Amino acid sequence: PPPHSPPHLPPAPRRRVYLDHNATTPLAPEAAQAVRDAMCHAWGNPSSSHPAGRKAKELIGSARESLARMVGGRPEDIVFTSGGTEANNMVIHTARRHFRESQARLGDSWGTPHIVTSSVEHDSIRLPLEQLVKESLAETTFVPVSPRSGRAEVDDVFAAIRPTTCLVSIMLANNETGVIMPVTELSQRVHALNQRRAVEGLPRILVHTDAAQMIGKGRVDVQELGVDYLTIVGHKFYGPRIGALYVRGPGTTTPLHPMLFGGGQERSFRPGGSLMEPVWVFFPQAAELVSKNWEAYEAHMRDVRDYLEARLEASFGKQRIHLNSHFTGSKRLCNTSNFSILGPGLQGRRVLSHCKMLLASVGAACHSEKGDRPSSILLSCGIPYDVAQNALRLSVGRDTTRADVDLVVQDLVQAVAQLDQDQAL
Repeated sequence: PPPHSPPHLPPAPRRRVYLDHNATTPLAPEAAQAVRDAMCHAWGNPSSSHPAGRKAKELIGSARESLARMVGGRPEDIVFTSGGTEANNMVIHTARRHFRESQARLGDSWGTPHIVTSSVEHDSIRLPLEQLVKESLAETTFVPVSPRSGRAEVDDVFAAIRPTTCLVSIMLANNETGVIMPVTELSQRVHALNQRRAVEGLPRILVHTDAAQMIGKGRVDVQELGVDYLTIVGHKFYGPRIGALYVRGPGTTTPLHPMLFGGGQERSFRPGGSLMEPVWVFFPQAAELVSKNWEAYEAHMRDVRDYLEARLEASFGKQRIHLNSHFTGSKRLCNTSNFSILGPGLQGRRVLSHCKMLLASVGAACHSEKGDRPSSILLSCGIPYDVAQNALRLSVGRDTTRADVDLVVQDLVQAVAQLDQDQAL
């Protein structure tokens, strides 16, 4: 500090710009206020019949209504879970069990259940499926995405379907590239196929989409999508770190089997009392904000993200920036930019470690321990190894401004200059 400043004053904190909203988002101020209110007035056990319990039960009902409104479903179609991982595992567990039970009921022997998914899914889809394959409890086809579009194309998914297929699970939007998958078209074609399969005595194919990345950044309507299941993750849209599963008529139109057994909460589909408090406290506020404002959020985030990509190309030169999330004919999330700054020694992790202001990641937060190995998702999309190694994923939020972008681009310029200098030595 300069000689005239009092010695006991700490240095001013360095300004940080958070651009990792695909990993997690801060709690919306409205949701934080709802927490304070609920702690004082709605602390009862919703399973109890006294006034405090009834108040809590009422608030859970209101949370269910808010979530249903947000995705265009009915309140009774919403089942709360501990997070997206549990919701995804629950769908896989259900599809397998439903296949087995249908087989036993009809006295048929179809063989081992088969599940179709894409090569770019979240680990909470990929790993349970790999485990089932390892234990010979299911067979799985991981459909590669097209290097031209970055999407799991409907024709490729359909080519993987077998007589024993019981589930197709394709994410709504990818967390690293932001590419939006053709889920509506896929559902329509599966629905038509199921009608033919029923006549042939073959099992119904259930359709699931993990919508974790799409909610709050674009239109999500379960009627339009036509899916049987849709995964909802609160902390991706400024809500709580819990989740929910939309099920089209749980236990009636669409099967749903619990993985846990206990106190009977969530109509026994998902027992567990400790889950309930975050549900009624945070979820309604976060969901209402999305329902009312998603179009404004989408327009704002797209503007800031496009500005970011224009500034990067202007500052580094177009030939030095490779936009990893630009695919011909594909739509992508409004807030996501995955790019590489080309050159030796500019691996994404090294660039970030030399940034003074930028808080971001090189890809999915859950893969952050994998060192300098490039993202398997980018490699699946046909991005060359040396380009993928330099990848950075920047995901803007509702409050990110163009001024934030200017600071971040300056920060990246100084980090790259430092690394280029080190490389020249």
